[in-house]
Amino acid sequence: MEQNIYSIVFKVTHAGGSGSCFYLKDKNLFVTNYHVVEGFHTVAVHDNDRNPYLAKVVLVNPTLDIALLAVDHDFSALPELNLAANDTLSISNKIRVAGYPYGMPFTVTEGTVSSPKQLMNGQYYIQTDAAVNPGNSGGPIINEKNEVVGITVSKFTNSDADNMGFGIRVETLHKVFDSLDELDRDCFQVQCESCDELIADEEEFCPSCGEKLPEGVFEERQLSPLSEFCEAAIEKMGINPILAREGNEAWLFHKGSSEIRLFVYDRTYLFAVSPINLLPKKDVEKVLDYMLDTDFYPYKMGIEGRQIYLCYRIHLADISEESEERIQQNLVQLAEKADELDNMMVECFGCEFSAYSKQENEA
Repeated sequence: MEQNIYSIVFKVTHAGGSGSCFYLKDKNLFVTNYHVVEGFHTVAVHDNDRNPYLAKVVLVNPTLDIALLAVDHDFSALPELNLAANDTLSISNKIRVAGYPYGMPFTVTEGTVSSPKQLMNGQYYIQTDAAVNPGNSGGPIINEKNEVVGITVSKFTNSDADNMGFGIRVETLHKVFDSLDELDRDCFQVQCESCDELIADEEEFCPSCGEKLPEGVFEERQLSPLSEFCEAAIEKMGINPILAREGNEAWLFHKGSSEIRLFVYDRTYLFAVSPINLLPKKDVEKVLDYMLDTDFYPYKMGIEGRQIYLCYRIHLADISEESEERIQQNLVQLAEKADELDNMMVECFGCEFSAYSKQENEA
């Protein structure tokens, strides 16, 4: 079952950060927290092979902190993950929390149920002693029968208490699904907490029952001018920038086999970095001579340990209307150069591909 969990838990990324989600095969939908995707109508979900998929946020219930995502892709090969029946948890039951803490690779932590029905802010939650960290939100809490019993939502830490993780009870998720007759998989909809009406057009009050809707729930977060500039460069590489977003003014994607990282450092510089290869364990002198003797301008080659990097740096103050096209072209060509160099370094100098590289058989 560990392999099943590995396959059906995905990472969620957008311009605001990252979180976790999980796939329900019988619904053909991904489940996550509303707060994970808040402010975005389209996000990316990534499987454990680092393949990104464009996901539409098709339902949000801010009060229950639940969101549903739809992806136009065939996931029929993924295993089934079932929702547990209501009221199946008891104190001391063993559970597992799966997700992507801090945006890191997939992890599973184990713990026990401290309280199956902890009342907080007018709602009941699962309380567990399993390790829960930022980024775990939206991932599944799984029982010993390998059923989903909850959705990881938060942790609580202070100087007087050990870490306490919390999850939305599976009863709440059942309630959302039971209230749905049909779900439009092509548009963003808000579910009214009072009457369960799905609202697609921006409204201040529910048109069915008059309930006031959460302020700003229909609004999409706007990108900064710098983000728009960077994403225009990414588009020129033939890549959908939504699939590359890794948080605020940060992007990560593959061009061919090479991983490209684009980010702002210290609110001063824009960096583009590609970890292309590892130094060979023997005959290092040849590759070092090549790196020292070759003019890579406007790029630079660097080494940290055995890792070889191709880098480009520009001061933010140097980005202007007159220079933006040239800088964007430099970013595009860095990605192309990295994809060219990593193969050449393997063939000519016996270097190894970086662990961050993505070979054709991984795609």
